[in-house]
Amino acid sequence: MIEQISHADDILELRLSRPPVNALNPAMVEHLSQAIGEAADGNARALIISGSPGMFSAGLDVPELLQLDQQGMKAFWGSFFRLLERIARSDIPVVTALTGHSPAGGTVIALFADYRIQADGDFRMGLNEVQVGLVVPPVIHQALARLIGPYRAERHLVAGQMIPVSDALKVGLIDEIVASDQLIEHCVEWCRTHLALPAQAMAETRRLCRADLADMFSDPDALDIDSFVSGWFAESTQATLKVLVERLGKSR
Repeated sequence: MIEQISHADDILELRLSRPPVNALNPAMVEHLSQAIGEAADGNARALIISGSPGMFSAGLDVPELLQLDQQGMKAFWGSFFRLLERIARSDIPVVTALTGHSPAGGTVIALFADYRIQADGDFRMGLNEVQVGLVVPPVIHQALARLIGPYRAERHLVAGQMIPVSDALKVGLIDEIVASDQLIEHCVEWCRTHLALPAQAMAETRRLCRADLADMFSDPDALDIDSFVSGWFAESTQATLKVLVERLGKSR
């Protein structure tokens, strides 16, 4: 599910590999979280999280998650937050190589990285939870507002729209757009540029600047997992999600 690719200068690429769309199910989330933890504890000096050509990640695997009971969904959401926390608290720089579309959960992963480089193309991204009857948890709202500003975050979340990557660049949701065939090389160069800086000064300054992002996970109660799970199992939300799954089934 996670392909590990070593680059020069101890830069490690973690490539999401769960065809057809790298949907985030419990196993995928655990594999990615474990790989990030092992990389940070090992010899890696910087991380690239990438996806498949044309698709970084389609977000949550709704068909599979609909099979979980409330306890299972609570466990999954706790695991997903641990993944985000590992990215936010990573001691080494993390850049996301957004290889294509990245709706919902795909965008969420990118929010917590240091930097976001997008492949050029007719791709869309964004947090469209409202359109499927879900409320974005506070920590994700805070991370989005930190990145693009409170008012832009409000407008984006309330509308729940997927936006073209050109618009995402304009509002600051991504940092750069490069040609698809140059994406990984560009991410490697971004890592090298940072690793060439005086190590202690770079690490301490990075930790200082990202402290607010890491602190979002300091209070487990503030994550509000119970509220999200309760909303997931609301009758109206379940109905909307099942219609979504049926529509996805017909499109395949």
